[in-house]
Amino acid sequence: MTTYPAAKIGFISLGCPKATVDSERILTQLRAQGYELGADYQSADVVVVNTCGFIDAAIEESLTTIGEALRENGRVIVTGCLGAQGELVKNTHPQVLAVTGPDALSEVIAAIHEVAPPRPDPFVDLLPPGGLKLTPRHYAYIKIAEGCNQKCSFCIIPQMRGELRSRGIGEVLNEAEQLVSAGVRELLIVAQDTAAYGVDTRYRLDFWQGKPLKTRIKELATHLGTLPAWTRLHYIYPYPHVDQLVELMAEGVILPYLDVPLQHANRAILKAMRRPADSENMLERITKWRSICPDLIIRSTFIVGFPGETEVEFNELLHFLERAQLDRVGAFAYSPVSGAAANALPGAVSEAVKQERLAAFMAVQSDISADRLARRVGQQLPVLIDEINDDHLIARSYGEAPEIDGVIVVPLEDGIEGVTVGDFIEIKLTHSDEHDLFGEIIWGDEA
Repeated sequence: MTTYPAAKIGFISLGCPKATVDSERILTQLRAQGYELGADYQSADVVVVNTCGFIDAAIEESLTTIGEALRENGRVIVTGCLGAQGELVKNTHPQVLAVTGPDALSEVIAAIHEVAPPRPDPFVDLLPPGGLKLTPRHYAYIKIAEGCNQKCSFCIIPQMRGELRSRGIGEVLNEAEQLVSAGVRELLIVAQDTAAYGVDTRYRLDFWQGKPLKTRIKELATHLGTLPAWTRLHYIYPYPHVDQLVELMAEGVILPYLDVPLQHANRAILKAMRRPADSENMLERITKWRSICPDLIIRSTFIVGFPGETEVEFNELLHFLERAQLDRVGAFAYSPVSGAAANALPGAVSEAVKQERLAAFMAVQSDISADRLARRVGQQLPVLIDEINDDHLIARSYGEAPEIDGVIVVPLEDGIEGVTVGDFIEIKLTHSDEHDLFGEIIWGDEA
């Protein structure tokens, strides 16, 4: 029987966890068709770059990466968020073979077929359950919806990815079930607007295991919680029904970890951003969430230096941080995004002032984060092992999301044998620093 050498695809993935999910879908499809995959430019038949285009820095990184791939290989296909700005890509790099946008699986696969047709091998290995993954095999991102109905003035996701389009709850739960069967121990649920899941379908009925279920976030979280794996929710817009999710966290159904991007605290700046609420409203909600679920970890992101932000508005944001006592926080200096409504707003802040405010913001939050971590010292809790090194483990608890939060460092001890990455172990937190926690293994007679 004749066999054929597999076509080689160089694949580069940039951007956020949502882009990682898109990359894994593309890679799974390519692997199933017999392609050989890797990150090597020179030996590949074609290089695919899955880009990010959310802020200027991401656009610059994507364009630079495309340029490197063109220099090293010469045959490049561009996909992902920056692909929605095809004219920009083509003007910058006219040599690219094809440009497809985000959430365009069939289009990018067709473009690859045009350049490097699949060469079927009857002896190709079957894919493991759950497909091909960029992330470690013990955790996985599941994208439950595409697009967004929000009209935030600093964001162009609706232009790039369209309006909200929720997957059926049965489809999502089937994927989760397959991933857990393949050894995944933590499911990270993502979308551009995760808490809006199902709104676009009017919470249509779908089926899982023969049971009718409503396509909405509470039902999804409830049923994900029946699987033998952790469930962590990301990108939760602060709708009123988030209180119901916090109740599920208090009951142990899903991890008590709330990733809720707040962006600012001043009412006028939030209005200019087209974001909800204000500092007093959010402080009341945070207090309520913590009363419902005392172990709750709250993560958020903020933008400093937004157009119109004066020292008064910025100081209000710092005051909010001190009162809110958030556990994990990321911050960005405002960066104009081509096509965003915020570009036309008056009161631009100079780059120097943006950077000064960003440094001041992170200094305040670093002290808060260090204090919040110190309060957890003494806890006994299960952790998930991410790495095993010569003399220590790197692990995470319910309070640490992979790739964006700190970690827990646990010294390896004599007598602990047979543990592998992806195992759960019981530890006691012994001390902390500004970003990370440290712990020790609890043996059976100590638990």
